[in-house]
Amino acid sequence: MIKKDNPVCKMLGIEYPVFQGGMAWVADAELAAAVSNAGGLGLIAAMNSNGEQLREQIKKAKTLTDKVFGVNLMLMSPFIEEAVNVVCEEKIQVVTTGAGNPAKYMERLKGAGVKVICVVASVALAVMCERMGAVAVVAEGCESGGHVGETTTMALVPQVVDAVKIPVIAAGGIADGRGMAAAFMLGASAVQMGTRFLTAKECNIHQNYKDKVIKAKDIDTIVTGKKLGHPVRALKNSMTREFSKKEQDPATTSDELEAMGAGALRRAVQEGDVKEGSMMCGQIAGLINDEPTCAQIITGICESAAKLIGEE
Repeated sequence: MIKKDNPVCKMLGIEYPVFQGGMAWVADAELAAAVSNAGGLGLIAAMNSNGEQLREQIKKAKTLTDKVFGVNLMLMSPFIEEAVNVVCEEKIQVVTTGAGNPAKYMERLKGAGVKVICVVASVALAVMCERMGAVAVVAEGCESGGHVGETTTMALVPQVVDAVKIPVIAAGGIADGRGMAAAFMLGASAVQMGTRFLTAKECNIHQNYKDKVIKAKDIDTIVTGKKLGHPVRALKNSMTREFSKKEQDPATTSDELEAMGAGALRRAVQEGDVKEGSMMCGQIAGLINDEPTCAQIITGICESAAKLIGEE
């Protein structure tokens, strides 16, 4: 289940059924290459990058690994057309899609030989993506960091597994072997982790951000942005508390809220602003208290899960 005859590993040519989340401003060429070199699937976040910025990251990753890595396409990006073109031109083998409907780009991606895996927060979206030709879906529960849906991983994954025939990757609230084993018991074929990789040695986020993740407890995240229609889970700090307060005030306009959030993630990642930046992070942060390498994370989790499900 962990390695032998795993459908996701076979399909993608990876050693371990572990995806690294396509986190904006975090998932760069170095992190993606490190995860892929460790046997998982590393992902570069296209986020709002223009085509040439994305191409630069892809080319850098190719110098750092000869293993399979992918790109996460944010479908709401103003540069999504450029990003799709670059993915096809650079012969990227796999993409994950999020923040929108991938229908418009599916045929172009599939025609270029790209395996499309859609991140979904509902059964309906999973079924739709399967019909469009997705080779797998990432069922992401609301425990995850960043943009979230409303259903928990425990409830979402088995319902998606029952609704589709393609492999399901579980995401949200997974950071150790117990989480991986539980995901397999729910019917998933692989796991995707974002928060666990925030403190990896090869992750280039500011040390201040890493330290906050390591110190976080189970109740230290908050979801804001529901009023805007795109809720986000992050660590509690001055910015998120103020955002939450204003969001509950009927006098606050959506434009004011958008202005508060603009650039907040970049401030946390690059500048280490842990007061006014957005430290996107999942509820599982309370389990994270070290800074291992990507290889240590992946092999440790997989070995632990294998013991739990009796593969050793």
